[in-house]
Amino acid sequence: MEELIIRKAKPAEVAIFIDRAGKEGWNPGIHDGEAFYAADPDGWFVATAGEEIAGTLVLTNYDDSFSFGGFFIIKEEFRHRGAGWKLWSTAIKHVGDRNLGGDGVYEMQDKYTKNAGFKFAYRNIRWEGTAAGKLQEELIEVKDLAFRDILDYDSLHFPSRREDFLEKWLNMPDSTALAYTGAEGRVSGYGVIRKCLSGHKIGPLFAETTEIAEILLDGLTSTIENETFYLDTPELNLEAVKIARQRHMNEVFGTARIYTGNAPKLPLENIFGVTSFELG
Repeated sequence: MEELIIRKAKPAEVAIFIDRAGKEGWNPGIHDGEAFYAADPDGWFVATAGEEIAGTLVLTNYDDSFSFGGFFIIKEEFRHRGAGWKLWSTAIKHVGDRNLGGDGVYEMQDKYTKNAGFKFAYRNIRWEGTAAGKLQEELIEVKDLAFRDILDYDSLHFPSRREDFLEKWLNMPDSTALAYTGAEGRVSGYGVIRKCLSGHKIGPLFAETTEIAEILLDGLTSTIENETFYLDTPELNLEAVKIARQRHMNEVFGTARIYTGNAPKLPLENIFGVTSFELG
């Protein structure tokens, strides 16, 4: 193996991260790259061997205290040869002393703990279903609301204010973002559905009540009638799991939500759909 060089990824190489995540079965959105990269352009790393990209890793610093990792993929022919460790040990310097979160393969928790000091918080479940929603008069498009109102509501369900990310995420092509405001005009739920390499994915899906979550789910899936969609739910949100089962969705796989520090105090009962396994 040629000498490995760890460097920052170039903007044009973001598509490689998306492609390799697709080959690993993570099924990213076809327009995820632009929004992901905007969150922290300095957090994208590659390991190269000659002209070949041997591995990828993204460590997104959201603020001075919280970071989230994803896209840690070593090309098969470079695995078990030290490439992963060299990429990780170099790139992790970008995180500093921030609390680093991630969604890892559920069966590899012991490795995450031993090698990187992660602690298991809870399990996330990916569900697969067929869209059969109906238009919901109570919902409005997010673009018709003040961006700050959505940002403020989103920040209640995420460890930091992710303004740069949301500005891109809410305006992706091939996506729909809907919000529930109720009679008082206050945001009390919102969700996004986007086209992925396979089917569509909902994320986030945040709501103050189960009823609002179901209204949003119906409204979002009404835009892709009879097509396949995915929803990633925290297993600790029993109502979210119940909704998936009642709608005859199939469990595809689960991830381990892990943190190097303490798990952030978030209202998991209001998180019916995780935004993404790559950025939290």
